[in-house]
Amino acid sequence: MGTLSQIDADTLLEMEKFCKENQLYFIQGGNDRYAIPLFSEDGHEEFYLDIYRGRIDFLRGKYQTRVRQSEVLVRLDFNGSPHRNPDGQEIPCPHIHLYREGFGDKWAFPIPDSFSNMTNLATTLDEFMTYCNVVDPPNFQHGAF
Repeated sequence: MGTLSQIDADTLLEMEKFCKENQLYFIQGGNDRYAIPLFSEDGHEEFYLDIYRGRIDFLRGKYQTRVRQSEVLVRLDFNGSPHRNPDGQEIPCPHIHLYREGFGDKWAFPIPDSFSNMTNLATTLDEFMTYCNVVDPPNFQHGAF
């Protein structure tokens, strides 16, 4: 449940991330599932940008950034259920999960002000990538949002 130190997790989140694939990803709104590889500038760290959208409720889903295959650094949940933190506090959706040493991604927080419009999922994806320091993002073609 989280093997990174907090310092390592914070450093990895702040690290610039680059998409090296010249692929077009179609975000059509409904059962979208992507795990897009991203890399640090020196190529020593591999990250994944995960995009999940609901099969039935197209507006429900999550965007997340992982490192070292399974360590979630940040996850943004939207149009889903509230989350109960380890201390019992309930956080309504949308919310953001941030890695915490010893807890992994088990803690959720209210959405930061850097997210301007959670009803526009294309804008939200762009803002999520900015939040995660993806400086060379993948190429997306957005359909029904």
